[in-house]
Parts: sequence; C-alpha cells; structure tokens
Amino acid sequence: NQDVDGSIFDYGANTLNGSHIPLRQYAGKYVLILNVAKLNALHDELKHLGFTILGFPCNQFGLQEPGSNNEILAILKHVRPGSGFVPNFQLFEKGNVNGEKEQSLFTFLKVKTFLLNFGNPTNRLFWDPLKVSDIKWNFEKFLVGPNGKPLKRWFPRVSVSEVRNDIIRLISQQYSQH
Repeated sequence: NQDVDGSIFDYGANTLNGSHIPLRQYAGKYVLILNVAKLNALHDELKHLGFTILGFPCNQFGLQEPGSNNEILAILKHVRPGSGFVPNFQLFEKGNVNGEKEQSLFTFLKVKTFLLNFGNPTNRLFWDPLKVSDIKWNFEKFLVGPNGKPLKRWFPRVSVSEVRNDIIRLISQQYSQH
C-alpha cells in the first residue's frame, strides 16, 4: 500500500516542452486536474474565483492520444477537437495515469478520491494491473482545494455543466466556512 498523505504540492510535472513545474505554485487555488484538455470556457468563467485547470494528456484509453509531446498542441488545434482549438490553461507532457508506470500525482489523487464501477470489456484499456481506483476513461476529473487536498472526483461521462455546478457549490461552501 502506497503512502498518499500530503497534498498535490508534494508533486510536480513536466510541460509539453519539458520544463518542470512544481505543483506547489498552485497553492491557494482550486485546481481541476484531468487527463484531457477541452475546458477553455470553464477556465475563463471561474478563474476569477481562484480556479485553474491542469491538463495531462494520456494514451491509455483506446489509444486516443497517439501524438508525441511536440505534436499534442497541433493535434488539439487541427484534429481533435480541431477548429483552431488552443487550450487556455497549463498542459503537461503525455504520461500514464494508470498501471505500473502511472504518474505519482495520479496515484495520490486516485487513492484519495475512490470511485467504483470498473472493467475492460472491449479491451480498450492499455495498462496493467487494472485496479478499482483507476481512472476509467478520458475526461475523468479531480477537483483539488486551495490546500492541495482533493475535494471531488467525477466519472468521464459527467457533463461539464454538472462539474461546473459542483465546483461553484464547493467553492461557495469553502467561502462560507471562513
């Protein structure tokens, strides 16, 4: 069993161009961490509340992110989602979010925010071993509070509007407790 005390501030990650960012620089912010990048509108709407998004591309789900780090921005802009899309938040290098070679940040997040409902019926999951705490598919999201501790986790199919409403509710609860 891995030690997962602490906060996201104990971790860091490399950007697409290889520079390292310690996650401690996000102290005091609400941080939405996800393994895909398509949430510009949400980032724009809530950033005045001390909210930001961190995107971590991953190719473990149906091999949907095959590009190398230096191709990811071009793929987002021209292919998926296309239409000139450019993320307005920090993107990190492509890496594993599940399995033996998963990034330690995701080990921490998954143990602290446990979801059930798992299986690999169509053999589209590319890691081993499968664990019930694993990320199920692209678009799974984790909200981390200003103290670096996870507050909530959402399944991939939860709509952005539901995630938005949950984030606003959680931020409001935090403000009302002070």
